[in-house]
Parts: sequence; structure tokens; C-alpha cells
Amino acid sequence: MSSWKTKRRKAIAVAIAAAAMLASAGCGANGAGGGGGGRVQVVATFSIVADIAAAVGGDAVDVHSIVPLGTDPHEYTPLPLDIAKATDADLVIWNGLNMEMGDGWFAALVDIAGKKVGSERVVEASAGVGPMYLTSADGAGTESDVNPHAFLDPTVGMVYTENIRDGLIAADPGRRAIYTANADAYLAQLAELDRRYTEELAQIPQARRLLVTSENAYQYMAARYGLDTGYIWAIDTDEQGSPAQINALIALVQDRQPPALFVESNVDRRPMQTISGETGTPIFGTLYSDELGKSGDGAGHYLGMLAHNITTIHAGLAGV
Repeated sequence: MSSWKTKRRKAIAVAIAAAAMLASAGCGANGAGGGGGGRVQVVATFSIVADIAAAVGGDAVDVHSIVPLGTDPHEYTPLPLDIAKATDADLVIWNGLNMEMGDGWFAALVDIAGKKVGSERVVEASAGVGPMYLTSADGAGTESDVNPHAFLDPTVGMVYTENIRDGLIAADPGRRAIYTANADAYLAQLAELDRRYTEELAQIPQARRLLVTSENAYQYMAARYGLDTGYIWAIDTDEQGSPAQINALIALVQDRQPPALFVESNVDRRPMQTISGETGTPIFGTLYSDELGKSGDGAGHYLGMLAHNITTIHAGLAGV
């Protein structure tokens, strides 16, 4: 392990321990159900799983999202409020697929909160999803190479919804009917989005079926709907566009000549602007990958984020 990663893990452990002390000294939230009107207290690691939990739980739940918008969910240092909320939570929901485990922050949080990964009270939203790997097109790789962005495929969103529904029912069996009805309605909307992705991406001619983004976040979605992918870096905690990465993507774009490039909402645009300048291929629009959009815009919830992405990708690649 590199020295900076070792130092970061030690810093996280110290920060979480300090946060735990502050939480126990009175900075924490009310206990589960306390002040919540009998609602189930849910903690989710980042905005996307938090939004699904809120949709399935409805008025029966209070949801606290740990990682704020604009902050990398791969690497995060929990705050005292996060420790207190996780300690008091009836249910903690995480993405899995190595999203939160890269530097150990989530494992440390769960441990200090007195819970256990794999228990009914800590739900892995991606449980049952076959992993894809960042470093190999043939599916080979190690746990540290798992691509965590499975939720960008609407059909994987269905798996997340079912896992979260089941977690809520286990935590609060008396409201099974509510969670089941909410989940069924949500699954129907995801099925409609899957239909849109299938139909609209099928309209793109084979020569245009290259999705170029900054990060290799769209691997699951592209595999399901028959797109090829090009990207600068594998994951956005890695290098932010080394000369070798930029040159490799320039060569791919020049060879394949896609009609458009795309940039994710949470990354520096300048590396992709370099690609655009060198190839003459325009940056068509912004996609969402690691987080929702801001509250009030069309991508401020998970279903809207998926709808925004398909609308933008189809328009850019089909030349609409």
C-alpha cells in the first residue's frame, strides 16, 4: 500500500474516533424513532441510495445521507453527526461494489456505530449484482478493481430498490405493505426507463456507438445497452488526466470519430476540453455519475438523473 494511502487511513481512523467522542458527548441525534414521529431512522452513504430509500420508505422513514453533494463518496471522512446518526439508525444502507471501502471509512464508521456489515441492519444495496472491473474488458480483476457505478443501469436500480425494500421490511415489518407498494411503483418507473434506454440507444448507428466520458463510470450501463466506452481515467480518485491517459483517448476519438464527448457533473472539465481541442469533437453535454443533481433541477432525484442521462446521450450520439 502506498504511503499516502496508509497515512489517509490512519487520518480517517483518528477523525472517526474523535467524531465518536464528540457524538457521545452530546452532539448526536435523537435515538431511533426519538423525535421522528415513529419513523424508521435510515442512514445512507450517498445521495443516490439515500434517494431510493426515501422513495421506498416514503413518510415512514427519515433518511440521512452521509456524503454531501459535491463530495467524493469513494473517499470521505465522517463527521460527528454522521457517527451519531449511524449509531442511532434502525438501518444503514451502503452501495457496496467497493464504493465506500477503498480507504476504509465506511467499515470504520459501521464498527464505531456498533453495527456489522452483512447484518440485517446494514444493507448492501448492490447485493446480487455481478461486479464489473475497471482494469479489464474480459471481466477479470480483483476486489479493489470493482467498478462501483452499477446504479447507472436502470435494471441495477431495480436490484437496489428490492434490497432496500427488503431491508426496510426487516427493520419495520409492521409497515410491509407500505414499503411493498412504494417499491412496486418505483420499480415500474425504472422498468419504463429501461424501455427508454433500450429503444433510444438502439436508434444510434453502430459507427456512433462510442460513449466518451471523463471517468469509466458507465461500464454497466454500456454493457447492457450495447455501447462502447472511452474515458480518461478509470475512476475519479485516480489521476485527473495524465498525459498518457489524455493521449490514449485522443487516439481513440481520432480513430472512432464519435459525434460528441460528454463530461460528468462532478469532474474538472479541462482534461476533456483538451481532448475536444485536439480532435475537433465537441463536448455535447453533462452527465451524472457519482451523485444526483442539485435540488430543484431535473436530475435532483435518481429517476430524474437516469432520465437526464439517456436524453443527453441519445441526443449527442444520434445527432438529434
